[in-house]
Amino acid sequence: MTLFLVRHGRPLVDRDRPAAEWELDPAGFDDVWALRESERLPRRATWFCSPEPKAIGTAQLLTEGEVGVVDDLREHERLSTDWISDFEAVVRRGFAHPDLSAHPGWEPLSSCRDRVVPAVRRILDVHSGEDVVLVGHGTAWTVTVADLTGSAPDLDRWAALSMPDLLVVPI
Repeated sequence: MTLFLVRHGRPLVDRDRPAAEWELDPAGFDDVWALRESERLPRRATWFCSPEPKAIGTAQLLTEGEVGVVDDLREHERLSTDWISDFEAVVRRGFAHPDLSAHPGWEPLSSCRDRVVPAVRRILDVHSGEDVVLVGHGTAWTVTVADLTGSAPDLDRWAALSMPDLLVVPI
């Protein structure tokens, strides 16, 4: 069994709306299709995604099969958009102090972890023995990989993630 964690494709950034509402940028569709054609994803798997439009759009471009939408796979909440110019520093601050809001309007990273990791574990328990593909978000996947592997969050790997990108976790 292998867990495939897909980070969504490039979003259409709209500073007037929270990141959770952003759509997938059509200019980035080719990047998502390139991941689909790369044969890095399994041919047979059970698919789920975050309810955020950019994750749903990515999943729809990656597979013609059914994709379950799981609310608890959403990214940590970021209600403002004034962090965009300093995104990496704010996220790193969130990892350094996960029980605190790294920026006004941001959910503490520990709250995201406490929602996402149990959801992933439930999916893995129900689909034991199957390959599973989850389409979601870089920060959520970083805390998930750390929890599943018993390691510290790899912030350099997080910073290097593309949109889309893939993390593979043998289970």
